[in-house]
Amino acid sequence: MNDWPEGWSDNNGGPRYGRGSAGAQPEGARAMRQVRRGPAVPPGQRSYGDPGPAAPPYGTAVPQQPSYADGRGYDEGAGYDSGYNTGQVYGGGRGGGGFVPNDNDPDPELGQYRPRPNWRRRIKWTVITLATVLVVTSVATYFWADSKLRREVDLSQVIDRPAAGSGTNYLIVGSDSREGMSKADEQRLHTGSAEGKRTDSMMILHVGDNGDTLVSLPRDSNVTIPSYKGSASGKVYPARGRQEKLNAAYAEDGPTLLVRTIEANTGLHIDHYVEIGFQGFAKIVDAVGGVTINIDKGFKDSYSGADFKAGTQTLNGAQALAFVRTRHAFAASDLQRTKNQQKFLSALAHQVATPSTVLNPFTFYPTMGAGLDSLIVDKDMSLWNLASMFWAMKGVQSGGGTSMNMPISGSVGGNLVWDKAKVKTLVDELNNDQKVTVSGN
Repeated sequence: MNDWPEGWSDNNGGPRYGRGSAGAQPEGARAMRQVRRGPAVPPGQRSYGDPGPAAPPYGTAVPQQPSYADGRGYDEGAGYDSGYNTGQVYGGGRGGGGFVPNDNDPDPELGQYRPRPNWRRRIKWTVITLATVLVVTSVATYFWADSKLRREVDLSQVIDRPAAGSGTNYLIVGSDSREGMSKADEQRLHTGSAEGKRTDSMMILHVGDNGDTLVSLPRDSNVTIPSYKGSASGKVYPARGRQEKLNAAYAEDGPTLLVRTIEANTGLHIDHYVEIGFQGFAKIVDAVGGVTINIDKGFKDSYSGADFKAGTQTLNGAQALAFVRTRHAFAASDLQRTKNQQKFLSALAHQVATPSTVLNPFTFYPTMGAGLDSLIVDKDMSLWNLASMFWAMKGVQSGGGTSMNMPISGSVGGNLVWDKAKVKTLVDELNNDQKVTVSGN
């Protein structure tokens, strides 16, 4: 018994195409009895009357199916492109408006698609990387600079101090220390080889809300040495009413006695102490590439090595040291020297605080290294305090503050005597952070 439908039997001879067929040609198309083809439906019309999405009733007309015209696939005239002939399954690629996975760009060398760069993500990570580098560099620089400060002065050892006023008072001292200098350095800088340390310059810089004030204290100022506590022995020495030059206090017991003497003779509280020696001063000037300054009148001094003509010029370290040390070339030796010191230090601060120095690592780090290695400060001094001091000095040089000498009324035994009435007014104005109205010599 044969279970195969009619015409499908293996015993049915003749050429046929199908299971076990030996014929080379396919058998002819068979009409399927369950489907009746009706006439083609014109374009734009439905093949049934119902406008809804329901399926057409059984036996109604079915749209004309594409035919195999000549064995090449679907009739090209029907407007259908399979994409197999071009290797693009879903159309003609990007130019033809076809679908491209992930909207990628073709890579002609690899013969495949590569991802398009995500610029928003790249910019975000670039910003994050730069910010991280900036933070890490800033933190590292802070700790590097902070470690170089020589916090050797303990102001807590100063006794009987006046009350602190408004604003911040810095005592800036230039000493004649030859620390670390070779014989060649002493000859180059014309410093000689004197032992010990003395003060060549002393200034009080007041930083406040009503303008900054820089007051020079002549080294030959006549002062009374008060009672004080020895910096090394811890012993308290009573006052004997001794009259000395101001720089003698430093020579007798260093920074703490100098601070004690200034506070006792003025009534002004000193908040921070900053000291620099000869070599350190010259190194800072050389590190910033020299300091440009206008010299009103030329002068010479064989003691300091000064030899300057009038006019604007850039001084190197050795020349700058000679400029601020010279006093023998002037009639009013100490007063003129303090004016030169103020002028130069303000110009130096202005140059250190410029973007060309701060933002250039090849200038900034040598300057910071030379300056911080040379500075001796009090134990409570921070880098923020130091920066505030330099910015205030820059402001004074730019005309945003007051620069003056301590008011002088005369002299005694070669020492300069302060004008007590003016000094009292000056100190009251500084303590109350008021605009200074007193003029100096």
